[in-house]
Amino acid sequence: MDLAGLTVVLRAALSPIPDERKAAEESLNQFQYTPLHMVRLLQIVVDGTCDMGVRQVASIHFKNFVAKNWSPDEPGEAQKVLETDKSMVRENILGFVAQVPPLLRAQLGECIKTIIQADYPEKWPSLLHWIKCNLLSQDQQVLGALYVLRVLARKYEFKSDEERIPLYAVVEETFPLLLNVFNKLVQIVNPTIEVADLIKLICKIFWSSIYLEIPRQLFDPNVFGAWMALFLNILERPVPLEGQPSDPDVKKSWTWWKVKKWTIHILNRLYTRFGDLKLQKPESKAFAQMFQKNYAGRILGCYLQLLNAIRIGEYLPDRVTNLILQYLSSSISKTSMYQLLQPQLDIILFEIVFPLMCFNDNDQKLWSEDPHEYVRKGYDIIEDLYSPRTASMDFVSELVRKRGKGNFQKFIHFIVDIFTRYNEASVEFKPYRQKDGALLAIGTLCDKLKQTEPYKSELERMLVQHVLPEFTSPIGHLRAKAAWVAGQYAHINFSDQNNFRRVFHCVVSGLRDPELPVRVDSVFALRSFVEACKDLNEIRPILPQLLDEFFKLMNEVENEDLVFTLETIVDKFGEEMAPYAFGLCQNLAAAFWRCLDASESDDEADDAGALAAVGCLRAISTILESVSGLPHLFVQVEPTLLPIMRKMLTTDGQDVFEEVLEIVSYMTFYSPTISLEMWSLWPLIMDALGDWAIDFFDNILVPLDNYISRSTSHYLTCKDPDYQQSLWNTLSTIMSDRNIDDADMEPAPKLIEVVFQNCKGQVDHWVEPYLRITIERLRQAERSYLKCLLMLVIADALYYNSSLTLGILHKLGVATEVFNLWFQMLLEVKKSGMRANFKREHDKKVCCLGLTSLLGLPADQLPGEAFERVFKATLELLVSYKEQVAEAKKQDDAEVDDDMDGIEDDDEVEEESDKEMGDDAEDGDEADSLKLQKLAAEARGFQSNDEDDDSDDDYSDDEEFQSPIDEVDPFIFFIDTVQAVQASDPARFQNLTRTLDFHYQALASGVAQHAEQRRVEIEKEKLEKAATQ
Repeated sequence: MDLAGLTVVLRAALSPIPDERKAAEESLNQFQYTPLHMVRLLQIVVDGTCDMGVRQVASIHFKNFVAKNWSPDEPGEAQKVLETDKSMVRENILGFVAQVPPLLRAQLGECIKTIIQADYPEKWPSLLHWIKCNLLSQDQQVLGALYVLRVLARKYEFKSDEERIPLYAVVEETFPLLLNVFNKLVQIVNPTIEVADLIKLICKIFWSSIYLEIPRQLFDPNVFGAWMALFLNILERPVPLEGQPSDPDVKKSWTWWKVKKWTIHILNRLYTRFGDLKLQKPESKAFAQMFQKNYAGRILGCYLQLLNAIRIGEYLPDRVTNLILQYLSSSISKTSMYQLLQPQLDIILFEIVFPLMCFNDNDQKLWSEDPHEYVRKGYDIIEDLYSPRTASMDFVSELVRKRGKGNFQKFIHFIVDIFTRYNEASVEFKPYRQKDGALLAIGTLCDKLKQTEPYKSELERMLVQHVLPEFTSPIGHLRAKAAWVAGQYAHINFSDQNNFRRVFHCVVSGLRDPELPVRVDSVFALRSFVEACKDLNEIRPILPQLLDEFFKLMNEVENEDLVFTLETIVDKFGEEMAPYAFGLCQNLAAAFWRCLDASESDDEADDAGALAAVGCLRAISTILESVSGLPHLFVQVEPTLLPIMRKMLTTDGQDVFEEVLEIVSYMTFYSPTISLEMWSLWPLIMDALGDWAIDFFDNILVPLDNYISRSTSHYLTCKDPDYQQSLWNTLSTIMSDRNIDDADMEPAPKLIEVVFQNCKGQVDHWVEPYLRITIERLRQAERSYLKCLLMLVIADALYYNSSLTLGILHKLGVATEVFNLWFQMLLEVKKSGMRANFKREHDKKVCCLGLTSLLGLPADQLPGEAFERVFKATLELLVSYKEQVAEAKKQDDAEVDDDMDGIEDDDEVEEESDKEMGDDAEDGDEADSLKLQKLAAEARGFQSNDEDDDSDDDYSDDEEFQSPIDEVDPFIFFIDTVQAVQASDPARFQNLTRTLDFHYQALASGVAQHAEQRRVEIEKEKLEKAATQ
C-alpha cells in the first residue's frame, strides 16, 4: 500500500460509520507486515501538511506496531519486520521528535523507548553521536536531544553491575554538554515555560543516571560542585509568578513546580545515599564527607525556607512538602543535622508540621462533595506516599522516637493544651480542626504513649474525657477521628470494663452514622475492638445487626479494611457463624462481582477495587474455614461460589488465582461429596497449570489431591473427560520440561504419590509411564529435596504393587541404578550427623512401606543378598522414624506446657518496654547504625553449614496432609511381612537371621516389641473413638 492509499485508509479509520472503520482496521492488519508499511506510517506522523486526526491515528498504529513487532518475544522467533525498514526508522525518527506536537511526541517517545530497549548500543551505535551533536545546536533540536537522552538514561535507571556499563559511556559523553546547556538555561532572565520544560528533562536525565549508583565522573568535586550549584540555584530561586495557574489542581502540575519537585527528588536521593557516613563503602567515604560538609546543611536551609510558605499561607505543592518533610525526618537521627534543626524546631513542629496534621479546607471540600473519594484517599497506601499529612505524622513519630528527650513531653503538653482550650471554648469558637489534628497526633503516637509513664496510666481517662464526647460531635470529621483513635487504643488494659463497653458501643453506633467516612472509620476501629474483646457476649447479641451494617457499607464502598474486620469477626466466632455463613458468602460474592465489574469497566481504575475483590475472596475462605465442621453448609454455598471459581480459574483470575484455589480447596475437602459441578473445574485448573500457572503449582496440588483422594471412584471411572489421561498429559509435560526449575517441579511427584496411594490396585497401566518420567527427571534433578520426592514415587509404586514395579524397573534396565541411588541417599549424612535426605516423618514412612513391600516378594524376585540389604536398611529407617515421631511428640507436649505456663504479666512486659523507651542519648542514631552495620556484616558473611542448599523448611511435615497410608503402621506392616516370609519360606528366613550381627538382631527385636506396643495403642485408640461416637 503506497503513501496516498495508506492515508485514505487511516482517514477511514476515523469514520463515524462502524463498517467503514472496521474495513479500515482489517486493511491495516492485512498490510501491516508488507515492506515499508512501518516507514510510511512514520512519514504520515511527521507530515505537517497532513490532517492532524490522520497523523494521530498513524502515530497510534505506529507505536502499537513497533511495540508488538520490533523484536520477537521468544528466542528463535522469526523477525516480522525487515532490517532495512528498521534501519530507515532509526535513521529518521530522532530528527522529528522536537518538531511534532507534544501529543505526537509522546507516541514517538514510546517507540524510541522500545527501539532503545531492543537495539542500543549494539544495533544503534549512532544514537549517542546524534544526541551529542544536537546538544550542541542552538535551535529546537536541543529539546529533541534532551527528550531522547531522557529515554536512554531511563533504560539504565534500575540496572546494576554489568548491565549498567553502557550508561557510563553515555554520562562520559553527554554530561559535560548537558551541564553546559543547564548552565545557559539557568542564566536566562525571565525564562519562559519552554525553558522549564528543558530544565525538567535535564533533572530527569540526572535522576535516572544517579538513582542506583553515582557515575564515577560525578565523584570529581569540581564536576559535582558545578551540578550542585545549579540545583541549589533552582531550589533557592522563587517560582515565577507570571503564567502560574490559579487552580491548585492545575498549579501542582505546572512545569516550574515540577522542576522544583525533581530538584528536591535528586537532592533527597543524594542525601539518602551519602547522608550517613557509617553506611558508606570505603571508596565513597570521602565523597560522603564532602557532601555532608558542603551541601547537606545548605539543602536543609533551603528546604526550611520553602516550608515557610505554609506558615504564611502561601502555596506549596503537596508532593514538594512531603519530600521536604522526608528529608527533615531523615535528619533527626544525625547529630550534625539535628543541631541545625534544633533552633527552629518549635516553629517547624507547631507552626508547620502540626497545622499539616489538622483537617483543612481541601479535606472539607472533598468530604462534602465526594465522600467516596475522601474515603479512598484516606485508605490508599499510594496516596500516603505523596501526602504532607502522612509525612508530618512520620516526622513527629521519628522525633519522639529518636529525640524524645524534651520533645515528647513538649509535644504532648501542646496537644493537652489544645484539648483544654477546646473543652473550655463555647460551641461557636471551639477549634474543631485543631482538635482533629490533636486526635490524629494521639493516635499516631499510640505505641509510644502505651509504653511511657506517666502517660500510659492516663490513656483510659484520655479516651473518656477527650475522645468519647466526639462520637456525638456535630462535626462529622471529629466523629470519624474519634472512631479511628478509639481503634488505636482498643487493646489497652481498661481498669473499668464499662469504659471499654462505652467506647465499643460508640464505635458500633458509628456504623449507622449518616456520614460515609464516619461509617468506614468505625468499621476499621471495630476490628481492633473485636480482637481486644475478652467477653464475646458483648458482641454476640448485636452480631446480626453488625453484619447487616457491614453489607450495607460494602454495597457503598470498595474497601479492603471492611473485609479485614469481617474476617476478624468470623475468626473470633468460628462455628457460631454457621447461621450467617450462607448470607455472608452471598453478600461477599455479590461484592466481589461489583468490584470486578468496576475494574473491568474502568481500565484506569485505582487498585482499591482490586484489593477489595481479593479481600472478598479471602473473607469467603475465612468463613469456609470457620464452618469446616459443618459439611452441609458447603452444599448450600456451592451454587453461589461456583460462578466465581469458574471465571477466576481462567486467565481472567491471574491476580486472584491463589485466593480462588484456596476456596476450591475448602470446597473439595469439606463438602460431604465432590459434586459433578465441582469436578467441572478440574479441566480449567489443568489448562491453567499447563499454560501459565506453574508458579501456583503448590496451591493447585491441594484441590487436585482432594479430587483424587475424596472422589477416587469418579477419578477412575469417568472417561469424558478422562481425568487420569488429563493428569498424565499435564504431569508428563511438566516433568519433561528442562526449563522448569527443580523447586517448581516438586508438586508433580507429590501428585503421583496421591494417585498410587489412593488408587491401590486400580491403576496398574499407569505405573510404567509414571515410573519412566520419574526416573528421567531423577537423572536431571539437582535439588536434593526433589530427588527425595522422586524416590518416594518409586517407594509408593513398590507399596502399590512391588512385583509389578520391580518388573518394570528391570524392564527399563534401571533397577540396579535406582536401588544403589536409594541406599546411597539413605546413608548420606550432613556434617552435623543428621540425615541429608528423607527428613520428614512422611518420607521415612513411605520408604519403610516401599522397602518392606520388597521383602514380601518371593526369593526368585529378590535374591538373598538383596533381601538382606533391604532388610537391614528398613530396620535402620524404622528406628530413625520411631525416634523422630517420639521427638515430635515431646516437642508438642513441651509447647502445650509453654502455652499453659509461659503467659507473662502484661504490666511486666510493658514496664520493661518502658525502660527501653527511656530518654534518648543525643546520638540517637548511633545504636541503630551499629545494628545496621552488624546485620549487613552478618548478611555478607552468611554461609550454610551444610553441604546442600535445601532449606529444612522443605522437609517439615504438613499437618493438614492426609493419605490412606495414615492408617498403616510401618512397624506392624514390617513385622507382619517378615512373619509371612518366615511362614512361607522358613529356610530363607533362617539364612537371613544367621547372617545378622548382634546390632541388627537387637534392632529387629526392638522393632518387634514396638510393633506389639503399637497394636495395643491402636486398639485402645479405636475403642476410645467408638466410645465417643
